[in-house]
Amino acid sequence: MSIASSEVPIGTTADTIADADPCSRPRPLLLRWGKHLRGTFDRLIAASSLVPNTPVLDMRAFGWTATLRADWQAIRDEALAAIDAQPGAPSLAAISPDHRAIAPLGKWRSLFLWGYGYRIDENLARCPHTSRLIEQVPGLNSAMFSILAPGTHIPAHRGVTKGLVTCHLGLVVPRDGDVRMRLGSRVVRWAEGETLVFDDTYDHEVWNDSAHTRIVLLIQFRRPLRNPGRWIAETLLGVVRRSAFVQEARANLRRWQRGELAADGR
Repeated sequence: MSIASSEVPIGTTADTIADADPCSRPRPLLLRWGKHLRGTFDRLIAASSLVPNTPVLDMRAFGWTATLRADWQAIRDEALAAIDAQPGAPSLAAISPDHRAIAPLGKWRSLFLWGYGYRIDENLARCPHTSRLIEQVPGLNSAMFSILAPGTHIPAHRGVTKGLVTCHLGLVVPRDGDVRMRLGSRVVRWAEGETLVFDDTYDHEVWNDSAHTRIVLLIQFRRPLRNPGRWIAETLLGVVRRSAFVQEARANLRRWQRGELAADGR
């Protein structure tokens, strides 16, 4: 069984982040108004979907996931080497301050390979085999190694748009505790070398109730759609990609790579 958790890569946010973080600045109009229109947009996208709108999707509908499962150990080895390198993987809250309400400093780190269509060339160069595999994903939007510290709980949240689907590949899964995600009313758990394809617009939360770190390869890709849903999803993703929300995170990633951003939670 393929199992994983959903976390929030660049350009995705929980509904309550801006309100919960007293240090947050006024966010772009897209984020302040988007949640009020999201239900309408998601219904239009869902009506145009070429795959089911269920929380968990059949991985057999996405043939490229088999390649990830076949090469998961090589991916894991590149991930561990890249994470251990300097500057390594930053705390997500340092890169995207909007996430501090659900991802405290040092608890959730992410080594980005792609973020909303933007390549992170330094990290791709560290992981050439993984890079070749993820670049074969149709509609690739984002990819990262997602690292969850022991004892971490990521509270309930939802992804921004039904126009994206998420896949996780388990790389390092602790066995000394309960490492799990609640996705809607369902609870799932990871397994090393296994994948899960799922819709992160369903309410979900994540726990690492163990004494060790959990690592997954997280990939987000465009949902297969017919029009008008395809046009709506592409328009929304284009706006998010150009927004200050994403551009700020990109700038912080560049600062991290140059060593100008403190290594929070290392």
